[in-house]
Amino acid sequence: MDKRGLGKGLNALLADQRSGDDARSVREIPIDLIAPNPYQPRTIFDEGPLQELADSIKEHGVLQPVLVRRQGADRYELIVGERRLRAARMVGLTSLPAVLRECSDRDMILVALIENVQRTDVSPLEQARAYRRMVTEFSLTQEEVARRVGKSRAAVGNTMRLLSLQGPAMRALEEGRITEGHARLLVPLTGPIHDDVLDAFLQRDMSVREAEAMVRGLLRGFPRPDPSDSRIGEERDSNHLAIEEALSLALGTRVRLRQTGEDRGYLLVEFYTQEQLEGLIDRFAGL
Repeated sequence: MDKRGLGKGLNALLADQRSGDDARSVREIPIDLIAPNPYQPRTIFDEGPLQELADSIKEHGVLQPVLVRRQGADRYELIVGERRLRAARMVGLTSLPAVLRECSDRDMILVALIENVQRTDVSPLEQARAYRRMVTEFSLTQEEVARRVGKSRAAVGNTMRLLSLQGPAMRALEEGRITEGHARLLVPLTGPIHDDVLDAFLQRDMSVREAEAMVRGLLRGFPRPDPSDSRIGEERDSNHLAIEEALSLALGTRVRLRQTGEDRGYLLVEFYTQEQLEGLIDRFAGL
């Protein structure tokens, strides 16, 4: 299929969602006659937001029609509006305002993918899998995917790289035990180093910035973290924080102390300009 022509009807399908529906095109369709979109990429729907939507529908009704296509004489298939359909069923509605559209299977897939990755509550891995489908099934480049979903090419590329995570890290991200920022730092790591860093992320309360500093130091040859050292978090609450504060005041920049074993570790001294770096070098050389 020609990429330039792909989704040519997509704008027409979504126009009603952007500019408001023509009241004459909206019809009430019995919910029992509407089947879910079989190409829906989302597998998990957060119960909290879904319940909030259901409560809103119960009080105000369905404010935006769903999009459907005809399946046989009196059956319909959802194109866009999975959460609205689920929430309407939760509150016992018997019909749903809908706009009928013609839509091919391929456009159904693309519409579902685009609609979902533009949501704020979709997980990073769901986004990554959706982007991969756009690339593999529709022969789109990352730049074309980015344009269609309203993101930068770099953002799309970074998210897709999450799919190369090793199994334990991917599960940790999927379960919300690490953030997308932490997960991206694990992508280039393999073997025992990957496992040690992942364990460190899971066992210590590390910001992404602190995690990035640790991984940078690791890649430069600093000792690997010891995730089994349970005293690290306690020490940072007292001795380590006091040392960091004293050194930061003395040097005029942020200093972080990291212990990677019982008697070893490293100091991370940050600089923000070339001039500041040269000043730090002069101070260290004069010690």
